[in-house]
Amino acid sequence: MRPGRSDSSLWKSFRRLLPPKMRHGVDQGIERLTEELGGPARRRAVLLLGSALGLSGADSAAVGAVAPRLEPILRIGPTGLGLLVSITSLVGALATVPVGSLTDRMDRVRLLWVSIVVWGVAEAASGLAFSYMSLLVIRIALGAVTATAGPTVASLTGDLFPAKERARMYGFIVTGEFVGAGAGLLFAGLFTSWFGWRVAFGCLAVPSAVLAFALRRYLPEPARGGRGPIAEGDERILSADEASRRSEQRAGNLRRHRRRTGGGPARGPEAGGSAPPPTTTVEPLPPAEPGGQRGGSYKGTVLDRSARDLTLPRAIAYVLRVRTNVMLIIGSSLGYFFLAGLRTFALVFVRGQFGLSQGEATLLILLAGASAVAGIVAAGSGTDRSGARKRPNARVVVGAVGYFAAALLLLPALLAKDIWIAIPFLMLGAAALAAPNPVLDAARLDVVPPHVWGRGEGVRTSLRNSLEAFAPLMFGALAGAFGAGKAGFGSAASGSSTDVAAATAAQAHGLDMAFLLMLVPLAAAGAAILLSRRYYPTDVAAAAESERRLQGTQ
Repeated sequence: MRPGRSDSSLWKSFRRLLPPKMRHGVDQGIERLTEELGGPARRRAVLLLGSALGLSGADSAAVGAVAPRLEPILRIGPTGLGLLVSITSLVGALATVPVGSLTDRMDRVRLLWVSIVVWGVAEAASGLAFSYMSLLVIRIALGAVTATAGPTVASLTGDLFPAKERARMYGFIVTGEFVGAGAGLLFAGLFTSWFGWRVAFGCLAVPSAVLAFALRRYLPEPARGGRGPIAEGDERILSADEASRRSEQRAGNLRRHRRRTGGGPARGPEAGGSAPPPTTTVEPLPPAEPGGQRGGSYKGTVLDRSARDLTLPRAIAYVLRVRTNVMLIIGSSLGYFFLAGLRTFALVFVRGQFGLSQGEATLLILLAGASAVAGIVAAGSGTDRSGARKRPNARVVVGAVGYFAAALLLLPALLAKDIWIAIPFLMLGAAALAAPNPVLDAARLDVVPPHVWGRGEGVRTSLRNSLEAFAPLMFGALAGAFGAGKAGFGSAASGSSTDVAAATAAQAHGLDMAFLLMLVPLAAAGAAILLSRRYYPTDVAAAAESERRLQGTQ
């Protein structure tokens, strides 16, 4: 494979199959997207990385979409349904830390596409399950993509895009998770209605095969440490070798310039070096110590050059000593805890709460998903383009405000009995709930040196997936506890449409109580993130200093 090979020939072959009017509309849409992202190379990277995140979102949403069929056929209640999603996240939680270590030491793109192939095989096998227990066992393998996507996508994003644009670009990438969830909900629901739940699961294996091929062919492994980011207007993504050659060429040009002029500008990104993100205030830093030890008052945790080959336990200890990182991990994990429960049970809830049909409920969830995507893009782009230039803490403040606003907006939506009253609060609440994702993802990369990005994200993803693993199970258990006294609860096992409708209404009553109770940890997520404002600028400066010393640029 030629590194950075253009995909224009593939697109030209595909577009010939489209009708002329549709072809023109698609071309215009791609042109606008390319302009917004900053060129064909950036567009390609965003679409590929976003699609990787979209796979796990599609799977979780698909379980919720096929739930009305699974419950009577496999004779399970909301607790068993939640366990189907929880087991995938739990396996991912156990695997993310070692996978994060692999991310820092091997080809990340290869690691990602191989895991996606495994995910597709497991998804296809889910459609062949003959009992609830067999389905549960098969889905354990789906933890592979959950474990791999978080650390690899985070590390690749940090190296492919400049620090000052990370929140904006991360915003577009994270939309893949929500678009994937919407697509999984829509198509799984349709395929379940037309062909049954087995076909719905099996069809999810198709996009995984396509994505694995596209990653292997069109995304080269970039240089680590942010030494070869994609510049605006680039046609190709540089491989690590190409970025290294370009860096050496620039360094040679700089040396020749200094010899001619007797001096020269300080070494920076344009000369192949590294610099702290421009959105930070540099605080005084203590002398570096092996392994990132700190002493005295808190002034950041600086690694020295001997820490280049940190063992996994020492790397984990280091990322947990960075106070901002710990607070961001706790806050974002609590946010994903609520989101995981919402993603699994939203369809069942809105059907029973508002008496909607499957199609009407699916449309409402898709509208909420569109609002979430709008919130992600607005938060990521707005923070990088305006707020971050004036306020060093803009990224963490936006994240905290998003979770606080989500808790307040979703409260009336959950209490409302009239669908028209609930809709605006649902739309705004979905946007606020999703908005913190890109800015917090970018902030975590800011406070950890690039050489430790994979392991740092592995620690975060492990905690996040642990909470996600228990979220559907806990939401389901609470729904069962609060809905058990309602007439019709548990009657879905008979399989009749009347009994299924009665059970759905009873479960919705339990779910509204579960969602209301879980607004408390959602507000706590905002509080944890807000506390990190005190340490964020210092930790960003410490991470930049650590990377300079690890690369030997001082």
